[in-house]
Amino acid sequence: MKAWTLALAALAGLGGQPLAAQMERVPDRPAGEGEGPFDRLLIRGATVIEGSGAPPAGPVDIVVEGNRIAALYPGGAPAAEAQTAQRVVDAQGMYVLPGFVDVHGHNGDASKAPQPSYGYKLWLAHGVTTVRGVSFYFGPDTPDISDTRRSAANTITAPRLIPYAVFGDKWGRGTPETPAAAREWVRWAKAQGYWGVKFFNGYSPAVFEAAFDEAEKLQMGTVAHLAQTGVAEVNARTAVELGLDDVTHFYGHFESLLKAGLPHYPGDYNYFDEQSRFAWVARLAPQAVEPGNEKWEDYVDLLIDEDVTLSPTFNIYAASRDVMRARGFDWHAKYTLPSLSDFYAPSATNHGSYYKDWTSEDEVAWRNFYAKWFELTKDFHDRGGRVTAGSDPGYIYQTWGFAYIGELEMLREAGLSPLAVIRAATLDGARSLYEPLGQEPPMGRIAVGQLADLVIVPENPLANLKVLYGTGHTRLNRETGAIEQVGGVRWTIKDGIVFDAHALLADVARMVEEQRQAR
Repeated sequence: MKAWTLALAALAGLGGQPLAAQMERVPDRPAGEGEGPFDRLLIRGATVIEGSGAPPAGPVDIVVEGNRIAALYPGGAPAAEAQTAQRVVDAQGMYVLPGFVDVHGHNGDASKAPQPSYGYKLWLAHGVTTVRGVSFYFGPDTPDISDTRRSAANTITAPRLIPYAVFGDKWGRGTPETPAAAREWVRWAKAQGYWGVKFFNGYSPAVFEAAFDEAEKLQMGTVAHLAQTGVAEVNARTAVELGLDDVTHFYGHFESLLKAGLPHYPGDYNYFDEQSRFAWVARLAPQAVEPGNEKWEDYVDLLIDEDVTLSPTFNIYAASRDVMRARGFDWHAKYTLPSLSDFYAPSATNHGSYYKDWTSEDEVAWRNFYAKWFELTKDFHDRGGRVTAGSDPGYIYQTWGFAYIGELEMLREAGLSPLAVIRAATLDGARSLYEPLGQEPPMGRIAVGQLADLVIVPENPLANLKVLYGTGHTRLNRETGAIEQVGGVRWTIKDGIVFDAHALLADVARMVEEQRQAR
């Protein structure tokens, strides 16, 4: 495999920006930004949605000691607990959930969101306490591991960071072209501190198989974006048979389900033209067999039998079915950086900014594409397959944090129940990260002994996931007749540290306004 494959990977995930572009260093967490951890923290009176799929229960008092959940008291804790607590969070009438896990994160690049704390704070403000970076940064000499360690030490304001490296990236020694070189790169990545490997397509089956095998031996996870450039040789079925753990996006699924032969593209198709690439990928759906077909059933059975995880990232492509809606999201004016808005605008070069001539026919094709993609994911989920929540933010009008809640809404649209959506966002996301290590995750549910990663919300997200957006939900107060904004995460607790979600959002709004004024 030649070096052009990494260029394809860059175009797929970097927006065509130079690998050498430098992000700013994340500043140290300032005094007063987040309180704790405490010897004893009491969260009083919440209704608990504990993450495994169990129904809500409350009121419950939660006692946290340091960064671990020490006790749960249905109905209320003894008076002595409140007397010895250094901090009491009054959550009466509110809902508490495990911290959310975003399994598909990036930090952007220097041209669109140069300060990583912009994304980190937006994630935390939306209850996301763990993010898998695939990768957080691209290119050599990048601070993926440094940010991971600083977050673990809570010296920066950021979720818990799980670093994956793109296969062949980081080490500065060229793309692995043989099975032996693939194994060498995986061993190198493990030695640097990466938890897993993100693959793009374009490698031979032998290289994929060697890399997957070496990663499994070293207890590293594997996730793949199987782009159109490589699916003629390695589609999702092939990759799973070779040992892949996690299929992200839709890539490779429909190519595994074609009625016959290879995908059909028009004579003027050009993968490097973003509009051509994204307009025609939606036309794969009618080329695939229908749900219930023997080939469809066999494919879903394979995914189940091989214990594959699906991280669909539905929301990152949602603008394709209604671009005008995406351009007008409530949060853009206050929370989307001007430089990021520039990147989102129709462009001949920026990845995902492909709305140069986006037609109603393109949008209808994408709506039909989603119907089949939803059905595949729902069939997989209903047979016991693990589905997780990932946002892939910073592209296609999807801003950090807000994009994650959008993904939860789309998992619901795909047919997962509200409790199943929360499980995908919490326990199943956590298990997908720790299973390659051979461990049960230390977070992902509300239980004694688990890490104190928690989200406290004034409104019930099972009744309306929109109450998790930082901008809240618009609702009529029927008693006063007033139109109100309700919801939004109130507190996010990571490692026992209590973050005021409103204050985090205010800081992001300040970043946006400062950039606007500087212009």
